Amino acid sequence: MTRFLIRLGINAVALYAAFYVVENTIGGLTLQNENWLTYLWMAIIFGLVNALFSPLLKFLTCPLIILTLGLFVLIINTFLFYLTGWIGSFFGAGFSVESFWSAFVGSLVVSVVSVTLTLVFKDELKKK
Repeated sequence: MTRFLIRLGINAVALYAAFYVVENTIGGLTLQNENWLTYLWMAIIFGLVNALFSPLLKFLTCPLIILTLGLFVLIINTFLFYLTGWIGSFFGAGFSVESFWSAFVGSLVVSVVSVTLTLVFKDELKKK
């Protein structure tokens, strides 16, 4: 349970950072609600979307990933970021994306913050 809560917190902080960076640089992301509970709901949806769709998309697009030396994974992450906002809009905890570049930068920020925080909390995330 502790690992789940740490993972949820990492996703919530990563999504918050993505919205902060995108809104202060290029704009294009609009939240439905701006409270901390929205970020927690988006983190749950984001985790589910990544767990369910990411392996399937990476398997189906394996030739493209190999052909582009892994850069196509960025496009998959952008799509999953957009999908998170679309699914979250049905629950009142979503966001709208105005352009591809907004979603692209948002997914990059989520990835960088998530990897960084996972490295910080790696001891707590280990199975015991």
